Amino acid sequence: MTETAVRAGAAVALSGLRKRFGEVRAVDGIDLVISPGEVVALLGPNGAGKSTTVDMLLGLSTPDGGTISVFGKAPREAVVAGQISAMLQSGALLDDATVAEAVGLIAALHRKPMPVAQALQQAGIADLANRKCTKLSGGQKQRVRFALALVCEPDLLVLDEPTVAMDVETRRAFWNQMRAYTDTGRTVLFATHYLEEAEEYADRVVLMRSGRIVADGSVAQVRAAVSGRTLRAVVPGAHDLELPGARSAERRGDRITFTCTDSDATVRALLQRYPHAHDIEITALGLEDAFLALTGEDN
Repeated sequence: MTETAVRAGAAVALSGLRKRFGEVRAVDGIDLVISPGEVVALLGPNGAGKSTTVDMLLGLSTPDGGTISVFGKAPREAVVAGQISAMLQSGALLDDATVAEAVGLIAALHRKPMPVAQALQQAGIADLANRKCTKLSGGQKQRVRFALALVCEPDLLVLDEPTVAMDVETRRAFWNQMRAYTDTGRTVLFATHYLEEAEEYADRVVLMRSGRIVADGSVAQVRAAVSGRTLRAVVPGAHDLELPGARSAERRGDRITFTCTDSDATVRALLQRYPHAHDIEITALGLEDAFLALTGEDN
């Protein structure tokens, strides 16, 4: 299949996208294609260009160069058609309105919204329908924002830090609801600082740094882009942590974590120097390790 054909059938297609603020290149020529039905995590440190990219995708900001297509349409056309919707972390709610009234107000702006009761049910807040928005907790407000984004039945849902302020149980329920949503063939792009969420729920991870994409692939592929392993061990009384094959070492009490280029050499040297070391565990580098290695200032 040609690149043109792939882009024609894409949920999102960004090509040569650029945006500057004065001398700062917030987005510096990125190319990205997201297929319908994909769940994609957009990751990067503060200032990487994630928010600017999302703003342009939603039609809230105009690119300085490049093109954006959402289901073959310009962003604003897709928004008007109800094909794209967003759940923003800082989206304000009407304090004096009930949850049902707030969702109903947004539903009235669309041609073919889902019933308000259905949106509340899918967001897991049917029991909050008659509660004033000003009486909601932080996690409950996030779920109301989810219902506001769902009510137009978008084909693409963009989420900005969707589970902030949610407790562990609510966060898990949210992602279960999100999976049910994407099982219908819908597409999700989400930005998060909870790397474990990206690792567990994303089909694909896109890492940004300084306005550019530095990694794009499945979690396994992104992790594989950073060679090495992590060695953890309990080493009472350890003093010299410079071992062959280890790039760095971090101590927490008697537990030492080594980041290794050659974990075999490190474990042999560790046991030779500290034969009383125990509870030794060697694992592949995780997404957090890849994130730090690929987006760090030294790159």
